[in-house]
Amino acid sequence: MGRKKDKYKVIEGLTIEKYAAEGKCVTHLDSMGANNEMTKKVLFVPFAAVGDVCDIKILRSRTSFAEGTIEKMITPSPVRVEPKCEHFGVCGGCKWQHIPYSEQLAFKQQQVMDALTRIGKVELPECTPIDGSRDIWNYRNKLEFTFSNKRWLTFDEVKQDVKYDDMNALGFHIPNCFDKVLDINKCWLQDDISNRLRMDIRKFAIENGVSFFDLRNQNGVMRNMVVRTASTGELMLIVIFGEDNREQIELVLNHIKETFPEITSLMYVINTKCNDSWGDLEAVCFSGKDHIIEEMEGLKFKVGPKSFYQTNSKQAYELYKHTRAFAGLAPEAAPSDNKPLVYDLYTGTGTIANFVARQSSKVVGIEYVPEAIEDAKVNSAINNIDNTIFYAGDMKDILTIDFINEHGRPDVIITDPPRAGMHEDVINAILFAEPKVIVYVSCNPATQARDLQLLDVKYRVTNIQPVDMFPHTQHVENVVRLELK
Repeated sequence: MGRKKDKYKVIEGLTIEKYAAEGKCVTHLDSMGANNEMTKKVLFVPFAAVGDVCDIKILRSRTSFAEGTIEKMITPSPVRVEPKCEHFGVCGGCKWQHIPYSEQLAFKQQQVMDALTRIGKVELPECTPIDGSRDIWNYRNKLEFTFSNKRWLTFDEVKQDVKYDDMNALGFHIPNCFDKVLDINKCWLQDDISNRLRMDIRKFAIENGVSFFDLRNQNGVMRNMVVRTASTGELMLIVIFGEDNREQIELVLNHIKETFPEITSLMYVINTKCNDSWGDLEAVCFSGKDHIIEEMEGLKFKVGPKSFYQTNSKQAYELYKHTRAFAGLAPEAAPSDNKPLVYDLYTGTGTIANFVARQSSKVVGIEYVPEAIEDAKVNSAINNIDNTIFYAGDMKDILTIDFINEHGRPDVIITDPPRAGMHEDVINAILFAEPKVIVYVSCNPATQARDLQLLDVKYRVTNIQPVDMFPHTQHVENVVRLELK
């Protein structure tokens, strides 16, 4: 039997032209149009850099675009740098390690302005230069790892045609392969305690015959682990078990407790469901406290196993300072007896609400997740803040005309919605409330731009401040100040 031919076409000598969404780059292909006219088709390429000259293998082709991968590098871009991580190109995270950080920031700022201009189509002021991350490595305070009994084999391992005795993995899911996990030796995203915990627990489980989870057959003891670190030095480890095997659970947890005394909160969850989500399951404290404490500008924030807290603590502080300044609530502002009424929409655990409370007459926080609201109340209490009030429920159902009439028309609204942006009913409620100032914090400039267009009937954009929370990724936060026309 002859060797099977590669079904994928390779286009030689293409030059990468620009950066695009989702961490990919763009070049163009000659393509025959509907009227037999030659056109240029967009070709998306991951792990490329502007200026690369390379041969590209076409993996997918549609009428208006194509997707491919670098088959051979002919001339690397002059801006390319050596990736720091040994797993670069296989792991799904940190897709821009090969691009200098200054280049990353420039594109992120351009990404923000392109979205606001092309989608928002509203009058815009000049954009303030992007606020880059203070740390570009080891900046995350939370990482989740997955156990698997069928690790992902790299291309080099597959070529060797060897049967491996150890197929266990503890690492990250391979993109678009739910049942495959890349075994991680060293990750540069979090403090090294994360690596030490992961490698020790992996070794101990294997040596003691504790099974790794089978993602297809849905069985096995070791399923997931979450490492949370705090700026205060406190450390939380959450181990998620796939089976209620008390003997093996206690064996693992006792080993962790004895080996890592620096853990201040050792938690576990038993998840026998068919998916990895565990937010609806009980998190049990095995050792230490059931939370860790974050600190920001003297304020303390209780972070539990299920709490949302910005994953880049240092940069979160910068983001909140920009938000507070845009709201006119900075501590250095002149003291006033007429402090503003503030609504904090999508308040989460009340981080922003408590951060601006001392410069406000009252802060009304609204959040969908009831557990987060309970944390928000605790965070107010431990900081002796008594001018906050929090409500849990769907934003569009709570923020109504009746609610606004009951609590008063806000002087300032701060909104930090999820990636999908705000529901139209919420926008209509904001327009009814007519605050003097709106501060819109977004992790998705595209949906932010859409919402700005809807707010344009009464508001104009006066300030734009991009903030980078996630170096080496395409993600960017953006803070916008709007004033009543």
